[in-house]
Amino acid sequence: MTTQAKGPLAGIKVLDVTANLAGPAASMHLADLGADVIKVEKPGSGDDTRRFLPDIRGESSSFMMINRNKRGLAIDLKHEIGKEICCYLVRIADVLVKIS
Repeated sequence: MTTQAKGPLAGIKVLDVTANLAGPAASMHLADLGADVIKVEKPGSGDDTRRFLPDIRGESSSFMMINRNKRGLAIDLKHEIGKEICCYLVRIADVLVKIS
């Protein structure tokens, strides 16, 4: 059984391609308000906040807090299939969160 998102942003799909703290914090608020947030990371190292301390079973508490209520996906944009997946996600998203 899946639970239906609740909140004023329920039904809004957000693609989060940010790292560190500012971008993930912005999309965290959207997720807290009910948006369906998909966080995309690079394979292997992922978001730098994964390695912040304190560490809880291999994940930093900062990473877990700032990425709550999100779904996660690692995509390798160096491969064609990764590019196709990313393009698909951009097409179906209502919002793209990217901070340079």
